[in-house]
Amino acid sequence: MIAFLRGLIIRHETGSCIIDVNGVGYLVSASSRTLSHLPSPPEKASLLIETMVREDAILLYGFIENNEREWFRQLTSVQGVGAKMALGILSTLTPDELETTFMLSDKALLMRTPGVGNRLAERILTELRDKVSKTFGKDNLTIASPTISPIHNTETDALIALTGLGFQRTEAIRVVQRVINALGPEAPLDTVIRDSLKELAQ
Repeated sequence: MIAFLRGLIIRHETGSCIIDVNGVGYLVSASSRTLSHLPSPPEKASLLIETMVREDAILLYGFIENNEREWFRQLTSVQGVGAKMALGILSTLTPDELETTFMLSDKALLMRTPGVGNRLAERILTELRDKVSKTFGKDNLTIASPTISPIHNTETDALIALTGLGFQRTEAIRVVQRVINALGPEAPLDTVIRDSLKELAQ
């Protein structure tokens, strides 16, 4: 089972690359995020590999970091999510954004991926809800119930405002949650945004 490759990137293709390891060319599928981090051919690179064996083929999937590979493994464990769909999700959302997706149980973020509809997004959130915090060791990862919509509450509206100002969503969500916990759930939106901006600006 191949778990790691280091060699020359000799060609980039749509959704994949070819890496030459001691004269053997391996075709490796990858997310657009991983491919964007690879050097231009012919330069050396290293990739973490997930190997999938089928009756008719041995398929290799490459990742620039272990966190992305772990998300790939989790996503492909969901019924209806194949390797191609998982790479599509990872091309649309970074690992940090996926973490935020589960924090908020936000189907809309998953549905930004072409081919992921409402039903599949809900299935992903439901099937992975109990696995995510254990897999990624996030002690402070509080995952919302997928039956509760986060849309139009103070937390979500504050996040929309802050990310619109250029702050990273993962950073902003932690600050917003701290501010709301300090002020109370009935805190006005403008106060939450104001106090969050003060903390983010530090």
